[in-house]
Amino acid sequence: MMKKFRLLLIMVMLLAITMTLTSCVPGDGVNTASRPAGFFWGIWHGWVAPISLIIGIFKHHIRVYEIHNIGWWYDAGFYIAVISGFGGISLSRRKKYVSKHSKNCD
Repeated sequence: MMKKFRLLLIMVMLLAITMTLTSCVPGDGVNTASRPAGFFWGIWHGWVAPISLIIGIFKHHIRVYEIHNIGWWYDAGFYIAVISGFGGISLSRRKKYVSKHSKNCD
């Protein structure tokens, strides 16, 4: 009984996370020429870039990068999010690799 509840809870949480991440992707009409995306939208769009790429395969108006943006500040936020997200993953993998490697060398 507890395992079923736990599985249901995990499924509901995954659904909520997916809905949240897909609610504000670039090209969804939230940002327009009169209301362009700024720095914080750039950060958000950088975090959801992999999800935007997958959605963009099926919905052609969805893009990885918002075309209606304020320029340099949006770019800075976007690249900070992309680099920190993917760079953080590789750094954590490297640390684990180094610790396993150092144990084998002892």
